Amino acid sequence: MFNKILIANRGEIAIRVMRACKELGVKSVAVYSDADSNSLFAKYANEAYNIGNPSPSQSYLNIEKIIDVAEKSGAEAIHPGYGFLAENPKLGFECEKHGIKLIGPNGSIIEAMGSKIESKKLMQKAGVPVVPGTAKGVTDIDEAVDIAESIGYPVIVKASAGGGGIGMRTVYEEDELVRAIESTQSVAASAFGDSTIYIEKYIEEPRHIEFQILADEHGNTIHAADRECSIQRRHQKLIEEAPSPIMTDELREEMGGAAVRAASSIGYTNAGTVEFLYSNGEYYFLEMNTRIQVEHPITEIVTGIDLVKQQLQIAAGEELCCEQKDITVRGHAIECRINAEDPMADFAPNPGKITGYRSPGGIGVRVDSGVYMNYTIPPFYDSMISKLIVYGMTREECIARMRRALNEYIILGVKTTIPFHKSMMLSESFIKAKLHTHFVDEYHDEIMGHMAKVMKADEKIAARLKSTFLPSPKIAAVSAAVNNYITNLDNNSKKQ
Repeated sequence: MFNKILIANRGEIAIRVMRACKELGVKSVAVYSDADSNSLFAKYANEAYNIGNPSPSQSYLNIEKIIDVAEKSGAEAIHPGYGFLAENPKLGFECEKHGIKLIGPNGSIIEAMGSKIESKKLMQKAGVPVVPGTAKGVTDIDEAVDIAESIGYPVIVKASAGGGGIGMRTVYEEDELVRAIESTQSVAASAFGDSTIYIEKYIEEPRHIEFQILADEHGNTIHAADRECSIQRRHQKLIEEAPSPIMTDELREEMGGAAVRAASSIGYTNAGTVEFLYSNGEYYFLEMNTRIQVEHPITEIVTGIDLVKQQLQIAAGEELCCEQKDITVRGHAIECRINAEDPMADFAPNPGKITGYRSPGGIGVRVDSGVYMNYTIPPFYDSMISKLIVYGMTREECIARMRRALNEYIILGVKTTIPFHKSMMLSESFIKAKLHTHFVDEYHDEIMGHMAKVMKADEKIAARLKSTFLPSPKIAAVSAAVNNYITNLDNNSKKQ
């Protein structure tokens, strides 16, 4: 096992990796920008290094600075988390060049699976079902029109590079196609530096089902079952659950087998996710995420496998913890992403200072968070505050527990997506598991109706609890004096 690992990320995922390090007796190294100098993850790590400007391009996306800190600190490996550099092949190549282990697949695999066109070709070779579409990038408009006609409308225009739904455009008729291509090319060039696009058949109202993959460096590959990620907004996941409500043992064996085949065929190692679209009994490869997923905790809960510890152990050359026959799914888990966003204002980001914070607890409740009371959420990064994960013996119990946990979760000072999640847990269609990727749009009025009532009730709760976050004048004075004393000690120490 490694002695020291650098975590090239921030927030809750940085803390999540550091927790795994502590359990394995590994020292952790944090890198942080000026905006994150008071962040919890920087305080939690064994060592922390400032890498400058809050701009991601000058801090968390700056490979040169991160490699420099790794070498300076003596870190033997780098864990990229998710987002930022997690699926950037250049980080993998630079790690190889400097003799640092990347906790993930190698750079060439990240590069191949990061291209939607290349990954689709590889999956076809492996015999994994893919959505009908182009086998190469498209730039010629006339060619695009012919392809769309042969596939049949509706089609979806996507950027070959990148992910997260950036630049995607759905087209229902030929007149829209040219504008969609130009728009997607422009967005792709700006976001990813690659304007290549491709076209594929648009599957209406599919379910988004993914399989967690684990593969070691000894040729062993397994899947750790499935997750349903159909509750999305603009291709961004909001709520995930494991297992999928439609999953059967037979379907899991078939889809899971395809996911393992996909990973094995390219020599994949470490943790990854194979994502599928599922509709009317058919499933199609969507993409492969060559990293740990935001929603990995729900898989950990229903399988009992610590996925991040497995990542570290695989990267250190150890064999997988278990075989496919050992994987069992027990109960049900749901994750709600709690973001600093205003759900009543089209989910506009709402960074600012958290003036009151009380997380939920009790049986079957887990909160993965990187914030604390009086912490100021910076405006430069993803708006996630935390992930609220609950477990139940059945899906029905899990939903009831999530309702209870959401009602206990108090965050003051910034607007959050908690009211949205409360509303979702009241939706009859969600309760009946009538899920698909356009669920939030289809049931928009129902969700908004629930949300208006929820937020009115929340105002009363917040007013009632607000006083519990305010210290007495005596305690506040003592706290201020202690803070001043510590500050003076720090200043004198720096002068000396």
